[in-house]
Amino acid sequence: MENLLLPVFALLSLALVATHGALPPEVYWKSVLPNTPIPKAVTDILHPDWVEEKSTAVNVGKGGVNVHTGKGGGTNVNVGGKGRGVSVNTGHKGKPVYVTVGPKSPFSYNYAATETQLHDDTTVALFFKENDLHYGKKLNLHFTASSNQATFLPRQVADSIPFSSRKVDDVFTKFSIKPESEEANVVKNTLSECEDTGIKGEEKYCATSLESMVDFSTSKLGKNLVVLSTEVDQETGLQQYTIAPGVKKISGDKAVVCHKQNYPYAVFYCHKTETTRTYSVPLEGANGIRVKAVAVCHTDTSQWNPKHLAFQVLKVKPGTVPVCHFLPEDHVVWVQK
Repeated sequence: MENLLLPVFALLSLALVATHGALPPEVYWKSVLPNTPIPKAVTDILHPDWVEEKSTAVNVGKGGVNVHTGKGGGTNVNVGGKGRGVSVNTGHKGKPVYVTVGPKSPFSYNYAATETQLHDDTTVALFFKENDLHYGKKLNLHFTASSNQATFLPRQVADSIPFSSRKVDDVFTKFSIKPESEEANVVKNTLSECEDTGIKGEEKYCATSLESMVDFSTSKLGKNLVVLSTEVDQETGLQQYTIAPGVKKISGDKAVVCHKQNYPYAVFYCHKTETTRTYSVPLEGANGIRVKAVAVCHTDTSQWNPKHLAFQVLKVKPGTVPVCHFLPEDHVVWVQK
């Protein structure tokens, strides 16, 4: 993804000109949501020139969750990073099997893990059941930094750039992307995912700027909001985490969850549902690292693709039990206070 980022900096002078007379993204947030703190996932990807307190513009582009479970070789699932596919490594008696699951995000309800071949111990903690959210539950997790370091553009600049599969050649030209390159495939995959029809009961929207994400979320939930993201003390390797005291349900069943996409600049795939429960989950690592994790539990999965990775991992059928997952560090959830 680094190649995708280089042309963006050529837009920065244009961005600063375009924002003359318009509110910078973080100022727009504060004007619409004066009582809602900006979560770390957002401050991390505000360009430093636009951050009022530059000390908050650190750790750009974090995200992704790498999970390992299983006995004797176990199962590794890495979500996030280059290509945004899900790579699964299932070890059995010293003979690992590597499977790459498609180019699309496992956080899309239409996602089908048709190539997945999981064997033996596959209770992978990327997806888990709601009754696992209790004090003392142990999970083997690896919170990793994402290679997706794309930052926000001001809305005026983002709106001036085509965001459509029909104009993908214009996107390639704007960002000096070779049409047959890996970067081109990443762009096409993101556009395709944004243009796909949502499932029944899902309202989806791809926000190409922070301002448009604020507008979509407030139009669905109002302005009395809490916006949350997962926060990690520091990056660390694979280790066992224990759910600490203080698991807390944040709100009712309405939420807007926004997942960062791989793109030359920050784009978030947001979807609003009324069948989502959000939890704040404190985690303590074996080495003392603390994580303020956010878990999202989907209570109605009846319309999801039956081949979704979650069902294969949990060995359940659509619509039978709530399916939960932790939010990667560069994703956000909006809920009503």
